[in-house]
Amino acid sequence: MPEISIPRARTERTNDALRAVTLERGAVRYAEGSCLVSFGGTRVLCAASVEAGVPGWKKGSGEGWVTAEYAMLPRATRTRSSRERQQLGGRTQEIQRLIGRSVRAMLDDFHFGEFTIKVDCDVLQADGGTRTAAITGACVAVHDAFAWMVSTGRIISSPVKRRVAAISVGVVDGEVRLDLDYEEDVRAAVDMNVVMSSEGRFVEVQGTGEHGTFSREELDALLRSAVSGIETLLAEQSRILGQALSVESRR
Repeated sequence: MPEISIPRARTERTNDALRAVTLERGAVRYAEGSCLVSFGGTRVLCAASVEAGVPGWKKGSGEGWVTAEYAMLPRATRTRSSRERQQLGGRTQEIQRLIGRSVRAMLDDFHFGEFTIKVDCDVLQADGGTRTAAITGACVAVHDAFAWMVSTGRIISSPVKRRVAAISVGVVDGEVRLDLDYEEDVRAAVDMNVVMSSEGRFVEVQGTGEHGTFSREELDALLRSAVSGIETLLAEQSRILGQALSVESRR
């Protein structure tokens, strides 16, 4: 029987510590850019595809586009969920729009010709923080997709100007905690998702008082914790992207 990896419980990490994080570049052989990202028990496969052409509203502009799709496998969760075949649910639409906005923040403009980068983020296993893991992995996939376009002569230089990463943070049992797993997320009095760029600027902050309100002091503490966690994620991205990518993992 294969060994099963059990993610660490909060009792084994401090409130300001991330779960074990891994980023595997080139996880999808045929994708122009890809990354398998793990935040503890959460695992998301991100694949960036380069397609000629752009949406109708951008045709003739000479500009490209970057967009994202998000899905969760039926047994990514503790009980089976149905596939969203006919119509996307509201949560799915919200998350994929967030991912799209986040990866577009990597660019200053879309002057790379009429190409579309489509990022598919598929949750293989969910234990909290699926959207933040997806954003962090999608950044790596998009970076490598543009690098592939440069290496194949489709564009002269990459339009990527910065990286982005994201993390969840919340107030659980009266304490500010970083990188919530599922058990913490469902108990959180305050739940927040923070997206930040490698330039230290915020891309998006989503904060909700799930079971009440929160003070300015709590908000400041949540943001400080999130920034610290994201800086660690950005450093890991930088380390991974500094490594050579094997030819076998690229189309």
